[in-house]
Amino acid sequence: MLDEIKLVSCYRTGQQKGDSEELEEWLPNSNEGKTKGRRQRGTDETGEKKKVTKRVAKPKEPKPKAVRKPRAARVPKVKKEKTNAKQQTEDAVLPKPELQQHVAVKEEASHNACALIFTVVYSFSYLFTILHLYSFWQRLSINLSSNNAGDMPDECPSSSQHFPKVKKEEPDDSFTFDEPAQKKQKTTNSAQGRPIKLKLSNSCVEDLQMNWDPIQVLAEKSGVEQWVCANIVQLFLEENTIPFMVRYRKELINHMDADAVRDVQLTLEELRSVAKKSRSVSQTLKKEGVLTSELEMALKNCTTANEIDHVYAPYKKGSKLSKARRAKELGLEPVALALLQEPQKLDLQSSIQPSTKGLSTLDEVATGVQEILADMIAKDKETLTYVQSLCDRSSVTIHSSVSKTALKEQQPQQGNQKSKPKDIAKFSLYIDFTCDVQRIQHHQTLAINRGENLKILTVKVNIPDRVKNDFCRWCVNVRWRPQGFAWPELMTILKNAVEDSYRRFILPFLSRGYRTKLTASAEKESIAMFVRNLRQRLLMCPVRGRVIMGVDPGFHHGCKIAILSPTSKRTRINVESTLNKSQNHCQTIVIGNGKACRETEAFFTDLIKQRFFKPLDVSYCITDEAGASIYSVSPEAVKEMPDMDPNLRSAVSIGRRVQDPLAELIKIDPKHIGIGTYQHDVSQSLLRAALDGVVQECVSFVGVDINICSETLMRHIAGLNAGRARSIMEWKEKNGPFLNREQLKLVKGLGPKSFQQCAGFIRINPETVRRYTSKSPTVNSLWNEDLKVPLKQTAEKKKVKGSGSTSNQFNPLDQTCIHPESYSIALRFLSQIGGSLDQMGSAALRQSIESSVKSRGLDVLAKSLDTTPETLQLIVDGLTQPPGFDIRQDFEQADFKREIVSMNDLHDGMVVTGRVTNTALFGAFVDIGVGRSGLIPKRFITPDKLPVDQRQRSLALGPGERVEVRVINVDLQRNRISLDLIRVLR
Repeated sequence: MLDEIKLVSCYRTGQQKGDSEELEEWLPNSNEGKTKGRRQRGTDETGEKKKVTKRVAKPKEPKPKAVRKPRAARVPKVKKEKTNAKQQTEDAVLPKPELQQHVAVKEEASHNACALIFTVVYSFSYLFTILHLYSFWQRLSINLSSNNAGDMPDECPSSSQHFPKVKKEEPDDSFTFDEPAQKKQKTTNSAQGRPIKLKLSNSCVEDLQMNWDPIQVLAEKSGVEQWVCANIVQLFLEENTIPFMVRYRKELINHMDADAVRDVQLTLEELRSVAKKSRSVSQTLKKEGVLTSELEMALKNCTTANEIDHVYAPYKKGSKLSKARRAKELGLEPVALALLQEPQKLDLQSSIQPSTKGLSTLDEVATGVQEILADMIAKDKETLTYVQSLCDRSSVTIHSSVSKTALKEQQPQQGNQKSKPKDIAKFSLYIDFTCDVQRIQHHQTLAINRGENLKILTVKVNIPDRVKNDFCRWCVNVRWRPQGFAWPELMTILKNAVEDSYRRFILPFLSRGYRTKLTASAEKESIAMFVRNLRQRLLMCPVRGRVIMGVDPGFHHGCKIAILSPTSKRTRINVESTLNKSQNHCQTIVIGNGKACRETEAFFTDLIKQRFFKPLDVSYCITDEAGASIYSVSPEAVKEMPDMDPNLRSAVSIGRRVQDPLAELIKIDPKHIGIGTYQHDVSQSLLRAALDGVVQECVSFVGVDINICSETLMRHIAGLNAGRARSIMEWKEKNGPFLNREQLKLVKGLGPKSFQQCAGFIRINPETVRRYTSKSPTVNSLWNEDLKVPLKQTAEKKKVKGSGSTSNQFNPLDQTCIHPESYSIALRFLSQIGGSLDQMGSAALRQSIESSVKSRGLDVLAKSLDTTPETLQLIVDGLTQPPGFDIRQDFEQADFKREIVSMNDLHDGMVVTGRVTNTALFGAFVDIGVGRSGLIPKRFITPDKLPVDQRQRSLALGPGERVEVRVINVDLQRNRISLDLIRVLR
């Protein structure tokens, strides 16, 4: 006892401060019961580890002084300050160090009482040491197992209180289950780009009343810089067309091409449709009285239609009340939250109500809690993101097989079922088809979708079981782990809820997401290929200055023949059943590739060999006649050729397709031209918008002579439509030809914005005006008098407001691609280099411009003229191009030949040349002149065989391109030719 008293005295006299620290060290922490973050826990555990290690050795030492002296020397001053600060915060809760001084005072009065107090304190201190060691070991083992097992420890009843609180359902977080942007977002800005900030009052922000920034989301989805997206959105809000933006606003769109701008436009329309759908769903839920602020916030956080469907699914009208909503109406939501937040205090027995259905037994209460937890898990953002990451790291496959319906219908029954086996045979490749979703081809996706729509195939997305196991383990032990000790029966409810949520909600959600993404990607690629094929078909080089014979072959009704003048006007129409010595004074024959094409080709080949057309050097070509019969009975054809039989109009159309492909093919619906694949399996609205856009681009970029073009061609110019084209035609009929672009402002219905969009794509050719005026004596006299405006034009001019400054003089710049808004800059540039408008297109002016640009630089010249380098480059192109320049002259022309080759002449390894007629998602079809197109499979179209400028395009081949190919296989029985691409001919 005396030794114990001496020990207390030693503590009092020599080591008061150290004793204060150590006594405080043994006392329980007031913040122990509170939930801490991971970083806080790691810091506390590290500090406790040092203290516990020092204190454990204390009872083993018989002499306390030997232990205390080195310990006091190791305590740094910083730690003492920290201890004192900590001590001040715990004065209201913990015993104060002055209690020890009080004990020391009592020592002098009563040695027995002092020894007794010290014994009690010592015993409690030892007990606290053991408790701290156990708690520290438990937390350390959990953290180590979490790190080693990838945050997935073994499932066990939880007694930890250090995981984050599981909040009540947070609908303000958006579901991010989207495919990442296909293109990497650019980080460098163009020097010429000028971002345009969206105004709060514009229609884009008003339409997209969502919780996300439309420009930021648009940039992420399209892979384009935010400032470019802002400019494009602003330009669309100002009613600018894509051709106008691509040609005259390059600096604002960072030199993007028309396809890239159209992709941004489609993405913007998707975001607008998502916002519209979100508002519609909110209004529906509000009418039903189930809309809450959290639910409205969740709808406004959605960025895709799939996310909106996922949020709206439990509330859809006509569907049964979801199990989770029924459980919430029974008042079990607080019980479910208590299982996650305070499981040690939860008593399921207290929720039993024998008279209430759904709460009458313990099993019903547990089932209701499980349903609520499953619904919470399925709508949690972090949970969906994690399960998606697991799928991304796993091999997810898509499998197709024959449906039960198709197998039933294939069996012989009383009815006629002959067509069904044939339909199944068409999908023989996909009867038992399995492919990874990351490797499946676009045409395979569309083929599977077609088979599923026809009820021939059943499609299933297979997600590995490992994803489910890892997901369930992660949910139970990490994300949705209770924040206290949970009894085994509560952990069983949580495990069942996780598995039920995965099976009923998350797995279907993932499957729908994969199918939606695959279909959207396949449709986008199919439409893009359709657009590329149509563009190359429309921009084929026209055959000018020739008299052409168009031949529509046939057996029963004979061959229809039309002789066309160099200006596409028909001079003779005839029907020949034998084609015997028809008097055709032309050197070019165009034969349609329909029925009887090979027989007609053989007939003309024999005539050419027999020198029947001597002294004319006659050649022929085969052209695609797809859509000719549809056009022959269309309103445009009836209006253009009212006195002609429909069977003869197709021959005229076939001949014009070679004379001017653009002017003729725009009269036909692009879907009937015979290009692309799976056109009926993609979104018809997207396909129509894309095809209309590419027709408008081709017509605008080529340019249109306003005085000779048809109304059908005119309506496809950027900024014009059917009504404005009709008004222009009516104005020409009343007042004669247009003498300059400014006179377009006199047309009724053509406002300043329409003029701005169309003026740069309209040409005023002086030769056309002279030919036009030569037929009218009145107009001809006015043309000779310095091109003064006729009296009718002057009278009309007075009626139009704001047209007092309209000029009546011919402007040479009106036959170029230079926009009227840049005329003043072009004139100043000409004055700088000492040129004039009379020299446009001449070699002298071209040389002067090239030397000026080379000596001073384009940027310096643009700065001196107060314009952009892009605008100045366009002015340079317009001034140096010869009159009547056509961008199509650099494109391919139809192949003309004088002899015929058959499939029997082909053999394996033979090298031939041909022209691409159509491209599909699986390869390219090539006409090699044997009456049957051969196929180059996609695997043979490799980048090393393509020109550098075509290697970035999908498939990289399009209609009209000349190629050199090697014959791989000739299947005469199936009438198929397999080819290998050698190179693209330029």
